[in-house]
Amino acid sequence: MDDQLSRYRQSIDNIDAALVYMLAERFKVTKAVGELKARIDLPPADPSREARQVERLRSLARDADLDPDFTEKFLRFIIDEVIRHHEQAKRESEA
Repeated sequence: MDDQLSRYRQSIDNIDAALVYMLAERFKVTKAVGELKARIDLPPADPSREARQVERLRSLARDADLDPDFTEKFLRFIIDEVIRHHEQAKRESEA
């Protein structure tokens, strides 16, 4: 039993590491988007794109047998953080 638990935990640790690196990569790209938006004077948030993304990821979650509500909460947390970064980029470009 302990050996099986150890293998499961190692898999979880590997997945967690992959998630961290994927989030880091995503935020590198969204940072570039925020800088571009600031340069060309676009608003930090894009509610219509956000709504499309939420629906797309809810659909993916259903396909993956994952709770769509959980997925939406997780995505909303990420989107809110991205918007905060975009707002900061906009303030910095105006300074």
